[in-house]
Amino acid sequence: MMDPSAWIGRARSVSDTLAAPLARRLAATLDAEMPADAVPSHWLPPLLFDDAQPTRALGHDGHPTKGEFLPPVPLPRRMLAGRRVTFQAAARIGQEFTRTSTIEKIEDKEGRSGRLVFVTVRHATVGPDGPLMTEVQDIVYREPGGAAAPRAPAPMPEPAWREARTPDTVLLFRYSAICFNGHRIHYDADYARDAEGYPALVVNGGLSTLLLLHAAARHAGRAVAGFAARTASPLFCGRPLALCGTAPDADGRALLWAEDHAGAVALRVEVEFAP
Repeated sequence: MMDPSAWIGRARSVSDTLAAPLARRLAATLDAEMPADAVPSHWLPPLLFDDAQPTRALGHDGHPTKGEFLPPVPLPRRMLAGRRVTFQAAARIGQEFTRTSTIEKIEDKEGRSGRLVFVTVRHATVGPDGPLMTEVQDIVYREPGGAAAPRAPAPMPEPAWREARTPDTVLLFRYSAICFNGHRIHYDADYARDAEGYPALVVNGGLSTLLLLHAAARHAGRAVAGFAARTASPLFCGRPLALCGTAPDADGRALLWAEDHAGAVALRVEVEFAP
């Protein structure tokens, strides 16, 4: 294991413009109307700050190689285990934003599937109207091989709404293209199966979170002010899933979750709606 002290506190800043073509493509992917000006807050994570690195800087898995900003964790598999996002202002098409990312924590743990390394990164985004959003990501690195046996399912409340969906390769392709995400587990079935031990293409965690938030905002008729997402297990292309959610309480909070083809909770999201 590398010395974490050499990486904790490391920061970088990048700028990006909220581009109309990307917003139009995301609207088409979601079967939604193209925003005339401000985009829905829950659309912002996939629309801003793609990590477009030169091809020579990519690893075998299609991700940018470690050791430039993210630490050179000596484990091959990676996923976004969780994220906590707060939206602070509206974002309009054509505006420019700057995001400063800081590595806050690195933890070496032993999990049910073997060794795990968690890297926590805080992203603070500002624009012409001041702070736009704050996001804290928990990135987990794992040893090669299959996933751990699933945990016993936690009891969930009775949903106020439920939507069935089966993600296909076109949906995964369109989302990865919008984000410029080259991770091969989302489009290379042979790699996902043979190199990483998955039974099929993996649905991007950002995509499953977006589908949940988009459905919840539609059912509530309210904008998303913030959310906290935690991944329990992967969802797979070609297998049915269910998007579920409770009605907002008096404080505008609701619980959302995605169930896999066997009915197990694969993703849990706590959402807060704007008044």
